[in-house]
Amino acid sequence: MTKRNKELENIKNKVIDCKACPLYKNRIYPVVGEGNHSADIIFVGEAPGAQESKTGRPFCGAAGKILDELLDSAGINRKDIYITNILKDRPPKNRDPQSEEIKSCVPYLEKQIEIIKPKLVCSLGRHAMIFLMERFGLSEELDQISKIHGKAFEADSFKFIPFYHPAVAVYNANMKETLKKDFKILKTI
Repeated sequence: MTKRNKELENIKNKVIDCKACPLYKNRIYPVVGEGNHSADIIFVGEAPGAQESKTGRPFCGAAGKILDELLDSAGINRKDIYITNILKDRPPKNRDPQSEEIKSCVPYLEKQIEIIKPKLVCSLGRHAMIFLMERFGLSEELDQISKIHGKAFEADSFKFIPFYHPAVAVYNANMKETLKKDFKILKTI
């Protein structure tokens, strides 16, 4: 096992044992993240949904199917990227994350990014975009997701791209083409 794999396994074990916020009380499985531990691209969502919580896998429900389609449209294999969320446990009824929950989970996400050392970090959804842009020192670039989706920004040692959450196409099929157009930027970076 490589050092990187050991470090990510250590994070997984810490998340499994974590009781820092009340979300663990309703945990079926925490959703730590999955994918290539040497990925050039990390996708970060807000929090696991119901299906993800049942399986422990990120983006495995309806939004995950759309994400797979978007990756395919950009010529990217899911096994070549890493996917995670800000929160590692599902908030009740898919409500927005609360600040203390984010505060509890962020160290895990930051460590995942530090270990994997991606060239590109992509947020999936408005909440992840806002949080990550503020965290990466991009507050001055922050705007409505409808204005900055699919655009690349320079952050720390990587580029950052905010995307709409794939679930937007579950509820509005017309958005799928917008998402595919946005994902084309991944071919150029």
